[in-house]
Amino acid sequence: MHDAAENIAKLKDAYRRWNDSKGTDITMWTALFADHARLRSLAAGRPGLEFTLECRSTNDLARYFEGLLGEWEMLHYTTEQFAAEGDRVVMLGSTSWRNRKTGRVFETPKADLITFRDGRIVDFYEFYDTESILCATQR
Repeated sequence: MHDAAENIAKLKDAYRRWNDSKGTDITMWTALFADHARLRSLAAGRPGLEFTLECRSTNDLARYFEGLLGEWEMLHYTTEQFAAEGDRVVMLGSTSWRNRKTGRVFETPKADLITFRDGRIVDFYEFYDTESILCATQR
């Protein structure tokens, strides 16, 4: 088992780089995710947010980021708190994105539940306000 503080440090760096690049750089995530990691999103592929369908491979992860970054422009991704127990880390923060088609913006609280194994992410579950995101997809 890797140290909880080490996992938090990896995530703090990844989230900082994610925010600084405004989503244009995903290398920090592709380096952290294990080959057959599971990524789940609260929207779970619902209409208008199809890219949020569950991921279980590096190809799925590429699809997720392609959909997210093709449809949305990041305004910010702010982390506020991290807590860890063993290989599991929780991040609490907020994020805001602009829909590229409608120009509408949403801001939502964000919680991510991340599980590490051998220093890599094997499970990532993201929680956010799906209603505000879906409203931003409407003209």
